[in-house]
Amino acid sequence: MGTTIVTTETQSLRDPTSYIRKGTDQKYAINETAESSNSKFWSLIVWKNVILFLYVHLAAIYGFYLAFTKIKGITTVWGLVYTSCGGLGITAGAHRLWAHRSYKATWQLRIILGIFQTIAFQNHIYEWARDHRVHHKFSETDADPHNAKRGFFFSHVGWLLMKKHPDVKSKGKVVDMSDLEEDFVVVFQRRYYYILMPLLTFIIPTLVPVFLWNEDPWMAWYSTMFRWVLALNCTWLVNSAAHMWGNKPYDKNISPAENMSVAILAYGEGFHNYHHVFPYDYKAAELGDYMLNPTTAFIDFFARIGWAYSLKTMSRKTIMARILRTGDGTHKRIGRSNSPDCHTQEDHVWGWGDADMKEEDCKFVSVLEEEEE
Repeated sequence: MGTTIVTTETQSLRDPTSYIRKGTDQKYAINETAESSNSKFWSLIVWKNVILFLYVHLAAIYGFYLAFTKIKGITTVWGLVYTSCGGLGITAGAHRLWAHRSYKATWQLRIILGIFQTIAFQNHIYEWARDHRVHHKFSETDADPHNAKRGFFFSHVGWLLMKKHPDVKSKGKVVDMSDLEEDFVVVFQRRYYYILMPLLTFIIPTLVPVFLWNEDPWMAWYSTMFRWVLALNCTWLVNSAAHMWGNKPYDKNISPAENMSVAILAYGEGFHNYHHVFPYDYKAAELGDYMLNPTTAFIDFFARIGWAYSLKTMSRKTIMARILRTGDGTHKRIGRSNSPDCHTQEDHVWGWGDADMKEEDCKFVSVLEEEEE
């Protein structure tokens, strides 16, 4: 709705003694518009989330301090190990398995990953995967849940403190989720999430130190807060830092970049330029370096025992061709691209199985393990 500007002439008809200047009226109108915008902004904030995240971050900072002063060493170790399980639930589970379908898993492995993903408490698998598919399909548009063009803070955590943009909701309804709707692990977790999540995220990791090695209950609680918030921020860095800083050896025309710091903190999820170019590669990176990509090591281990299969990766020829066509010249073995070629929004796919995935692209995907019948 537009703002009505009352001119001097109109005002004079109402009040002959008026001395208000036209410029002053326009200033009032601009102020009115600014106040309206501010009011709209504040109305978009989800205050319960603001209060929750403010508390847990303050508690996590205190927990970090206590880890060096009062919390038992074994409690800190326990928290880090437990955090690693939750991290793999996000990277190997919600991300590479369920969101991108970059590999397949037996029911045993899916149950393990479902438990691990619940530990992480980053919404249930279905919602996490849906938002992530929308993020890839409509990257850095209003439909992107954590659009990096809105700044570091928004893409890092601000998107969780505000109501979703209408485009996020509308595009989320058109992304194909039928595969997850048929997965009993996803369905079960979604149905009982608000029972399973508190149990696995907060209650168990807090009570284990209390009952097994007589940790003080409050120390155990603050250790849990630190563990959870640390994991959250490591994941959020993929949405923020990895979309802003780093080189772009595979496609210089998109914002996602190769960020080694994020790769270390997020279990191999920092090779983001590659990942957005080839979202269906189970390694989420060109190379399977286990030191910087422990998630790949996790998947490879289960592939060896037959629990992970149909691992999809890109052929060397395809990767090199893409580097030459759209890379920024920072690849260690390939020079700078001379091509002005750039991608459009229509080129974006969320992963293996996207209806918009080109047939010729499918031909260059290698499947490392035979698919189970």
